[in-house]
Order: sequence, then C-alpha cells, then structure tokens
Amino acid sequence: MLNNTFIDLNEEKNKEMRRTFTVCAFGALMLVGLTSTAQQDPQFTMNMYNRMFANPGYAGSNGGICATAILREQWAGFDGNPQSGVISVESEVKAIHGGVGLTVLLDRLGAESTIGAKLAYAFRLDLGPGTLGIGVEAGIISRTLDGTKLDPIQGGDPNIPNTSSSGLVPDFGFGLYYHTDKLYFGVSSSHLSEGGLKLETISQTKVYNVARHYYAMAGYTFNISPTFDLKPSLFLKSDAASTQLDVNLTVMYNQLIFLGASYRIDDAAAVMAGVHWNGFKLGYSYDITTSGLNNYSNGSHEVMLGYCYKWPVPSVNQQYRNVRFL
Repeated sequence: MLNNTFIDLNEEKNKEMRRTFTVCAFGALMLVGLTSTAQQDPQFTMNMYNRMFANPGYAGSNGGICATAILREQWAGFDGNPQSGVISVESEVKAIHGGVGLTVLLDRLGAESTIGAKLAYAFRLDLGPGTLGIGVEAGIISRTLDGTKLDPIQGGDPNIPNTSSSGLVPDFGFGLYYHTDKLYFGVSSSHLSEGGLKLETISQTKVYNVARHYYAMAGYTFNISPTFDLKPSLFLKSDAASTQLDVNLTVMYNQLIFLGASYRIDDAAAVMAGVHWNGFKLGYSYDITTSGLNNYSNGSHEVMLGYCYKWPVPSVNQQYRNVRFL
C-alpha cells in the first residue's frame, strides 16, 4: 500500500512538471512581439553532413547530385521532446554556372509543429585553389499550434488556444561557401525577412516572429597516413540573442568507416559512427546531455542516410605532332 502511494505521488509530480513545461513553452512561444529571444531552427549533431540545410552556397559543390536525410530525436524520454527531420537534394548544373538545391524540414516540439521548404541557387566561380559558391534561397515556413494537446494548469485561459491554429510566411536566405580538396568554410543567414506568423488564440491573434539566424562552418582534412584521415570541424549557430558552437572531430579509415566525437558547448557531448560505401553514407550519433535536462532525458539520437552520384568527367583527346612525321 505504501509503495502504491509513492507511485501515485511520483506520477502526480511528473504530471505537474509536464504541465508546467507546457505552460512555460507556450508562454515563450506566444509572447506578443517576440523577436530573437530563442533559437528556432532545429539542431543536428552530424552537421558536417548537413551543410545544405544551413548554407545555400553549398549547392553544387560536390560535382554531382547528392541527397541526404537526417532524423533526430532530441531529449528522448521527455514528453513533447523535439523531433526533427531534414531532407536535402543538391546538384551541380554547369549550364547555369553553379548548382541548385532543395531542402525540406519537418520539426515537432510538443504541441507545435513546423514544415519548411526552400529552393536554392549557388553561382560558382574558381577562386585561388578552390571554388566559391554564392548562394540564395527562397521558400516558405508553415507553423501549427495544436491547442488540443495543451494541458494548462488553469483551464479557460483566453490567451491559450483550445483548437489548432496555423500560420504561413515566405522565407529567404543567403550564403557564401568556399572549398578546396581539403578545406571548407562558409557563412550564411536564414530567415532574412523575419516574417511574422499569425496564430489565433481564444480571444486574439498573436504574432510569432521567425528570428533571423546566422551560421558559420569550417573544416579541414589531414591525411595522417595512407589509410587514416583526421577531419576536425566547427559549426556555429546564432540568432543574435543566443549562440551555439559545435566542435567536431572525425577519423576516417580507408575512406570507408568513420568514428567521431562532438561537443556542443553548455548542452551536450556526442559520439558518432558510420560508413561510406559506393556513394552511400550511413551514420548514427548519440548525444549525452550535459545541461540541467540530463536528469529528465535519455540523451538524443540521430540517424543520417545519404547518396552521391558524381557526374562523369568527359575525357579530353590530346594530340601532338612528332617532328619525325610531318
């Protein structure tokens, strides 16, 4: 009987915590005139395989057509935890002196869900030993708040919707991406227009501004032996109010197997592993939460699948004249 009492108390405590989290999350979401107070784009640990998502200048940099999909479950075990997925396809198109790309994002956090799609074009030009991509992108963002999934402590609050409400805004971005055989770095910005999503509550319309984001990325490949490559990289994301920095290190064996580690400052440490084979890429990463949420979550899981087909390089016939045979 005593054990059952403890169980009931724990369940009630967990339920109260979930309600508090719901109300706090909703309050942050629906603040009138909210601008850049919190990062809104989802985060990914295997960002080195997800450059198209953050930088339109990356389009066409692989010399072929490439597709990548990443699925992420963040803070597993936490009710209403973020669940994200991104699919990107990009290709070199020599006829337009650059590359094109398509990115589709699906993101869910509690009662809020987001769908985004954007098309990108990058003009590519030779610069020194490498190539510079100057990219632009345009698309849409749709965000939905399902009021039926909210469980407020105080019912009947006119500022909290009890039905589903959606908003749609155009979205634009810009990026520069430079790469050589061993080096890459890029800077970019998304949500340039900072569009205002209108969501309906019981009593009024709330405007939720999509914060402008800024990205920087860099990486280098060290050929430490005929079979081992060392690939350090950095990935920075900011909305001018808060900033996240990922420090990554990947070891590649025989261009086939990779093992890596990552540290996201004040948030998580991660391990990753995967294979490259015949144009395919498959990877998995696990985040160990280092913030205060580590008492409530079982870490974060991420799966990556990609494929690249390199356009064949046309052979060039070479002719020369032998002075012995004129």
